[in-house]
Amino acid sequence: MPDEANPFESLQEQIDDAAAFLDVPADVVTRLKSPERVLEVTLTVEMDDGRLEGFRGFRSQFNGDRGPYKGGIRYHPNVSRDEVKALSGWMVYKCAVVDIPYGGGKGGIVIDPREYSESELERVTRAFATELRPFIGPDKDIPAPDVNTGQREMNWIKDTYEKLENTTAPGVITGKSIDNGGSAGRVEATGRSVMLAAREAFSYLDRDLSGATVAVQGYGNAGSVAAKLLEDQGASVVAVSDSSGAVFDPDGLDARAVKEFKRETGSVTGYADAEEEFSNEDLLTLDVDLLVPAALENAIDAEIASHLEADVVVEAANGPVTPDGDDILTGKEVTVVPDILANAGGVTVSYFEWVQNRQRFAWTEERVNDELERVIVDAFDRLVDAYESNDLPNFRTAAYVVAIQRVADAFGGAGSWP
Repeated sequence: MPDEANPFESLQEQIDDAAAFLDVPADVVTRLKSPERVLEVTLTVEMDDGRLEGFRGFRSQFNGDRGPYKGGIRYHPNVSRDEVKALSGWMVYKCAVVDIPYGGGKGGIVIDPREYSESELERVTRAFATELRPFIGPDKDIPAPDVNTGQREMNWIKDTYEKLENTTAPGVITGKSIDNGGSAGRVEATGRSVMLAAREAFSYLDRDLSGATVAVQGYGNAGSVAAKLLEDQGASVVAVSDSSGAVFDPDGLDARAVKEFKRETGSVTGYADAEEEFSNEDLLTLDVDLLVPAALENAIDAEIASHLEADVVVEAANGPVTPDGDDILTGKEVTVVPDILANAGGVTVSYFEWVQNRQRFAWTEERVNDELERVIVDAFDRLVDAYESNDLPNFRTAAYVVAIQRVADAFGGAGSWP
């Protein structure tokens, strides 16, 4: 099983690794390794049967040197203070590496949403939005969806904020439904950036993505969208998994059909056209050209990395490879396209949504996708430049070199005062 590496410590180690290649003062690096503030709340919410239940919630605002805090809100039983701090830090450097004018934030509630009714989830969400109200806003902190949240929850948060503030402020949150001020292309944005990052990586390695074999761990929104778009590029998706297990066919699965099966049944296992079923861990060590970890953090630790046989890893999840696992993959010359670039499509199109909300002018999906492609391709090119010109050990370090320098420059340019 994957180890339980502390995600916040992993983030700090990644920053230290990259900072060693930069001429950034040590005290500034220290500042860039911890959040500016963390809100922790206890929500007391009435359930459908009339009893009261308490929930812990968090919002970490990591760094605002480059713009308003930006980051999702997740609902998961394993949400913790350190996880939210780490995720908010990754958001800082994700926004910086793709050069959009945001800082980083992240939030979450300790809850398993499968155990609650829609009306209960609405009351929990609105209670959380009420607590967040003094800290969020279109120019302060702009939440978004994350694990187990989506358009529905974002609509509730927007509505709660607007009613309490007696205003109209669609830019207070992104990932909303189209009718509530959302953007075309937002739902598929994270999976699309994963596909684009994979395409650019294969081109850089002088390899053909068409015909490449792909395994996807995690078949939620990001994983399933990445799978179908990679399939559209000619790749062969041979294995996918979710929390129930993995399905495999050496001749290739139908990515869209597996997603429809999961929608109907709740899991990918049992898919009739699969040749074999096995565990999530076994999927991670398949001999494939491309592995896409799209579940939660710490999926690939040192043990799994030592048995990993994929040539290229493109991280759709946040923090799926532990630092020890990263060292092993670097030693094995496995190309890893890091999360802060590969899955940055979500925050990039969130930025486009925020821009549209501020301008009160909607873009077409074609424009959104074209702009997203430009951002991801440019960011990949800058990553490659940093990797080659600084003789860096891997793409992750290169991404952090680019991102940390940008954040440090913003902090230095603004100056510091009591």
